[in-house]
Amino acid sequence: MKVRTEKLKVAAFLLFCAAALLLYGSSALAELTINANHDHINIDFFYNGSTVSVSGVSDPDVDLIVKISSADGHEVLKQKGKVAGILWMNVGTLEFKEAPNFYSVHCTKNIEDLLDKGEADKYVLGYSALERHVEIIPASKEEEKDRWFNEFVKYKESSKLYACSVGRLSAQSKGAKGLYYIKLDWPYQAAPGDYIVNVYAVKNKKVIEKAETKVFVEQVGIVKRLSEMAKDNGAIYGIISILAALGAGFGVGLIFRKGGGSH
Repeated sequence: MKVRTEKLKVAAFLLFCAAALLLYGSSALAELTINANHDHINIDFFYNGSTVSVSGVSDPDVDLIVKISSADGHEVLKQKGKVAGILWMNVGTLEFKEAPNFYSVHCTKNIEDLLDKGEADKYVLGYSALERHVEIIPASKEEEKDRWFNEFVKYKESSKLYACSVGRLSAQSKGAKGLYYIKLDWPYQAAPGDYIVNVYAVKNKKVIEKAETKVFVEQVGIVKRLSEMAKDNGAIYGIISILAALGAGFGVGLIFRKGGGSH
């Protein structure tokens, strides 16, 4: 009976030690967190874009990737070409399927060095993975798809809707945890809607942890009312637009008349 009691004590002690080690190990590793300082952006009459900063806590021994994107969409763009070798004209259309309207990726190192191809494709991280994700019609050959995708990215970057950077995302260690931070300009061209903000912790070319939050952009005030009017009652919206243009023209005419007119 005494031997059995001693065995139970040893088993209980070992169980306690295992639980303590597990608790210590879990507390030593920082849980990945994410926070967007501007998770609700209002588009009012004076709106000209905003800023969004993303920050959080991570394990100090990982690399990080922050991705902000809208839902996948479908865009149709005009394809231009030379007709008779002289005039530039619209010669067709290009469809981009499964392409987000907004796509912004920022990492501590080059994505090619951080992730293998399969892992990048799984989370659609980086332009190369996005190109494999997007369907372009018509683009039967790989070289043709590559060409049109590069043009599509240039177009989106010029509108400040696409971005991909290395080094802008800062990460530093503080004790047993890591801290990361990035501040981004939010373009006025970004349409109202929900935007998903993800942070990925990467180690040994694999995503080992992920955290997510959202940024919501909406129209408010007179901008919202005018947008709803344009959608629901185009005739009245058209009349108001014409009257506003006439009023603006009349005001400019008065300013020039008061200034003495032309010479």
